[in-house]
Amino acid sequence: MAILINLDLMLAKRKLKSRELAAYVGITEQNLSLLKSGKVKGIRFSTLEKICERLACQPGDILSWVPDEGEADGDAGELL
Repeated sequence: MAILINLDLMLAKRKLKSRELAAYVGITEQNLSLLKSGKVKGIRFSTLEKICERLACQPGDILSWVPDEGEADGDAGELL
C-alpha cells in the first residue's frame, strides 16, 4: 500500500508558495518539504487541519491511496 502526498498539486492550484503555507501552519519549510516528498511516517491531525484550512481543501485532496500490485483484488493479507 502506498499513500501519495499531492501537496505540490494543491499548492499549484491555489497559487501558494511552500514558504507561505509553512508559516501559516507553524512548521519549518524543511518539514513541509519532507511531507511533500512523502518521507514522513505520519502527520498530526492538527497539522493536516491547518494545511486544509489554508488550502481550502479536504484531506482527500492532499492524500491518496494507491494499492500495491496484488492488493488490487481486495486481499489485504492480514486482519487488524
